[in-house]
Parts: sequence; structure tokens; C-alpha cells
Amino acid sequence: MEESKGTYPVTHPVQSASLMHLSGVWKIYQMGDTEFAALKNIDLEIQTGEFVVILGPSGSGKSTIMNLLGCLDMPNKGIVQLNGKDISKMQESELAQIRGQLIGFIFQQFNLIPILNVIENVMLPLEFQEENADYSWKKAEELLEIVNLSDKKYNLPSQLSGGQRQRVAIARSLAVDPMVILADEPTGNLDSTTGTYILDFLSELHKKESKTIIMITHDPELAEYADRVVHILDGTIERIEIRNNK
Repeated sequence: MEESKGTYPVTHPVQSASLMHLSGVWKIYQMGDTEFAALKNIDLEIQTGEFVVILGPSGSGKSTIMNLLGCLDMPNKGIVQLNGKDISKMQESELAQIRGQLIGFIFQQFNLIPILNVIENVMLPLEFQEENADYSWKKAEELLEIVNLSDKKYNLPSQLSGGQRQRVAIARSLAVDPMVILADEPTGNLDSTTGTYILDFLSELHKKESKTIIMITHDPELAEYADRVVHILDGTIERIEIRNNK
């Protein structure tokens, strides 16, 4: 495999160059009397400020990697580090704190709360962190202005197009100013024009604000946005492609 280039407080910890690190990671699922290794001895390092695309077909293990990087799951073997902290030894309460404060998620299915309007959905991560209500409202309004949805803040998700819902999801992912944004097939349910808009937005976020973005996808065309492309096949890293987008 080609080598890549070189308890949390409420405020973000000082970021090191190596933001995320998977070392000797295995993820094994029990299926009846047999075991299935979704990931096999994965070594992967992600630097602060990178745009990384994890690319592979269905069943390759890329979503399992995303769950580990997002502190949504733990490995059976190996170490998962976030900013120098070994999260594979943490309790669920600590992991929930990390997810709430340091990681922004964008999902293919949007995962908006249907009974909440747009601004309430964007405010949700801040409410989980028990932020002041006035601050949360103002922050959500600022984010909706950034994604050009200020006029939709009182709409329910069901009253929005797919592209608009994904823009709400992006605004929500930015609410706590996370260290890293994890995007799982963010254009999977969108038409090509809207998908390009979303990808361009994420690219600008990466370039102008130096956000660390990790995108999970099966679409090789999305690789053009990345600094590095991690090719996954059958639970292993097949190769890592270095790009020169900066």
C-alpha cells in the first residue's frame, strides 16, 4: 500500500497535523456460526485540513471505515485515534461528546427530523450541547444564509427539494464548527446539477476554511475533489492516490 504524505473539553483541542489515525484495524461481524471481516488490518492516517475521498463499491468496507472515523462504532482489533486520543478505549458517553462537538455528519438520506422546521433542525446539535437559545438561533440563521436557505427556515423538510434538504444537512453539520466533516454519499439522492452544487460548496469550505472533509462514495467522478483518494476493496486498502488539487 502506498504511504500517505506525511475526555474532550467543550472548546476544541489543539489540532495536530495527524487528525485521525487507524492502525491495524479489524472489524469483524458474527453471522450465525461464521465470522465476516468487513475490515482487515487497516492502516490509514488523515491530516488536518485534508479533503479525503474513500472510494469503493458496495460491500467494500468504506461505510465501516466511516463509522469508525465518526466514533459510531469500535474496532475488534487495532487502534482508532482522533487528535492523538485513542477512542477505541472510550465509553459511549465520551464518544457521544466527541460526535457532538468535533464531528459534523452529512448523510445520503439527509436524516432531518421531519417534525422540526429547517432552522430547528440546524439548531439541534447546538441544543444537544446546551448552548444558549439566542446564540443557537443566531448561529443557525447565519448558516442558513451561507447555504442560501434563509427564506426556508420555517419550512418542514417535506416542503423542500432533495437539494435543499441536503443544504440544510450541511448547515446542521457546521453548527458546532466541527474539526472534521464526514459526508456519506452526499450526492447519492440528488440530480447531477444539484450534486455538483453540493460538491462545489464542500470544496470551497475545504479551501477557504481549511475544513477536514472525508467523503465516502462509490462514484469515481467525485475523486476529482480530493487531495487523496483511498481505494477500498474487500475490506482492505487497495491503494492510495495522491492528488494535487491545492
